[in-house]
Amino acid sequence: MVRRGDEPDPAQLSLFDAIVPAPVDEVAVAAPVDAPAAVAPAWQPPPQPVRFQHPRAQRQVRLGEHLVDYAFRRAKRRSIGFVVGPEGLSVSAPRWVALGEVEQALQDKARWILRKLHEQRRRADQARSARIDWRDGTGVPFLGETAVVVLDPRVTGVMLNAEAQALPGVPRLALHVGLPQGASQEQIRDAVQSWLQRQARRVFEQRCAHFAQALGVRLRRLSLSSAATRWGSASADGSVRLNWRLIHFALPVIDYVVTHELAHLREMNHSAAFWDVVRSVLPDFEHSRKALRSDALPALD
Repeated sequence: MVRRGDEPDPAQLSLFDAIVPAPVDEVAVAAPVDAPAAVAPAWQPPPQPVRFQHPRAQRQVRLGEHLVDYAFRRAKRRSIGFVVGPEGLSVSAPRWVALGEVEQALQDKARWILRKLHEQRRRADQARSARIDWRDGTGVPFLGETAVVVLDPRVTGVMLNAEAQALPGVPRLALHVGLPQGASQEQIRDAVQSWLQRQARRVFEQRCAHFAQALGVRLRRLSLSSAATRWGSASADGSVRLNWRLIHFALPVIDYVVTHELAHLREMNHSAAFWDVVRSVLPDFEHSRKALRSDALPALD
């Protein structure tokens, strides 16, 4: 797994994006810090005080009107590093850097830290609001649309029906699940999730075949993943793993992840040459990449 700032494993590269609930943001500053870092003026922290708490926090800092409890550790590195993830702020620093310099670096990066913490909180709220209530009539995202679950004991397994003409604002996809009205939430979830995974393999195989030919690469093995921290990975032996939950997204997003991983079979890195390979078949991939990072997936439990 490749994190921002890490050296890539030459045998395997992954598309790293935290899935539930959000991506991890990392920044490093030279240590010691001599001058404040440049900040983006477009974002302003909310005026009301907010407290952010990391579950393993050992230290606390006040950034403007906000309190931030953060996890701190000493590490073998040459700079002070900040990571903002779903749990909150983590700070790592070389052993020779004084705590006062760490505190100053936090103040210098206050705007970036607060912006990322607020983004993480917003994404967590979105993920909670997107939690699926497994019952008759619930909506499940499928290929960028909403499929409405219909409990129908006359059906064997799960069957998708598409209405040719749906009213504006009304989902056109009906997912008929062969269960009685009294089925438990766990039964409905397991039936729908199994169907989604089968559809994921079918779609991924089709898109991989298409883009492998377009890129001139040979895909030796495709497997599904349910990893919590990455959408896909590629190995030098020609193996690709794709997270089955990509099936929730519209096809352009799936195509971006497929292309990203297949491009690694030509460029086992994230260099400019690698992005040129991606752009050669998906010239506007940035739009799909943004959707992959910003759209909240529903919790399936």
